Amino acid sequence: MVAPLKAEFHFDFGSPNAYLAELALPPIEQRTGVKFDYVPVLLGGVYKATGNLSPAEALHGIRNKPEYNALETERFLRRHSITKFRSNPFFPVNTLMLMRGVVAAEFEGLFEPYFRAAYHHMWVEPKKMDDPQVFRDAFAASGLDIDRIIARAQQDDVKKKLIENTNNAVERGTFGSPTFFVGKEIYFGKDSLRDVEEEIVAQSSAAQRKTA
Repeated sequence: MVAPLKAEFHFDFGSPNAYLAELALPPIEQRTGVKFDYVPVLLGGVYKATGNLSPAEALHGIRNKPEYNALETERFLRRHSITKFRSNPFFPVNTLMLMRGVVAAEFEGLFEPYFRAAYHHMWVEPKKMDDPQVFRDAFAASGLDIDRIIARAQQDDVKKKLIENTNNAVERGTFGSPTFFVGKEIYFGKDSLRDVEEEIVAQSSAAQRKTA
């Protein structure tokens, strides 16, 4: 029996490009019938392990490139009819609390509501989500039992899981966010989504031929 095709979306809430890319995943899932596994990683840990820089740092002082980067983002928004996105004025935000929180929420069976609330408060109604009180108030306003999640996020198994996810991602080739895996194939950036979908279709077709 052929194992089901595994497609993964590796994310950190601090990446606006990961937020935008995720909004484009449901149509890909509908067209291909393949569901993405959502894998939280700590982008700061990825950068440290790979020697990479955030886009803001990498683009600083370069003439024309930041402007083109903004233009490309506008094109992506139009292409995917994305209307709920605002730049976070507190960017960059330290996402350690957010990312431990999403692992804790997953362990507690609250991944989806936490995930949606986190992205909402980062990129729809942006807040300084590395401020503990702002963090607590934002999630409470979204209806989550955030004190339960905060307490769970302090447990060693949560911290260990986030570290393992991050280290495993780096070992597989990750250097930034968003990163996608289709089987063993790696793709980086929101502009690789067409290639991601084509790879899903190609691998799915190959698997069907093997079972025919």
